[in-house]
Amino acid sequence: MPAILQRRPWLLAAAVAATFCLGACSGFSDRTRGALTAITPYKVEVVQGNFVSKEQVEALKPGMSRQQVREILGTSLLTDVFHKDRWDYVFTIRRQGVDPQERRLTVFFNGELLERFEGDPMPSEEEFVATLDTRKKSGKVPPLEASEEELKKFAPKDNGKKADATTAATGLAPLPAAYPPLEAAR
Repeated sequence: MPAILQRRPWLLAAAVAATFCLGACSGFSDRTRGALTAITPYKVEVVQGNFVSKEQVEALKPGMSRQQVREILGTSLLTDVFHKDRWDYVFTIRRQGVDPQERRLTVFFNGELLERFEGDPMPSEEEFVATLDTRKKSGKVPPLEASEEELKKFAPKDNGKKADATTAATGLAPLPAAYPPLEAAR
């Protein structure tokens, strides 16, 4: 054993520890790469522009006034000074766990009346909301049926008294005919 290692045994321990750490690094990255990629920092949701649904586009008819179009679609995101007869509706959304979405609709006027419109196919409001749901679907639907034995557990107890139709149907006591005034509760 070299003289320096005999005088300083901690140096040998440090060299052995460094060797093990360096050897473990290669295996560490391979084994935990999946876990490290699953842990991501929070990303801010970015929503820009006007969401225009399929129902809104279907409500547009040539010959409508600018005000009628504004009432259906809202104020356009882009109104160009050089193209006063053109309104652009642009919508973008970026959320963590959901593919980015971008949709465009351009409305053209002839004077004060709607001439035509063109753009991307728009989703219905229901379809759009469904794309925002990032929860994982389990695929299993719980059974929504109860057996006769399970229903009997919740049946009202008769205790020898006849209940009226409301009590029997709901399992609750009937409401009083009149309530006391609020001033009396003080």
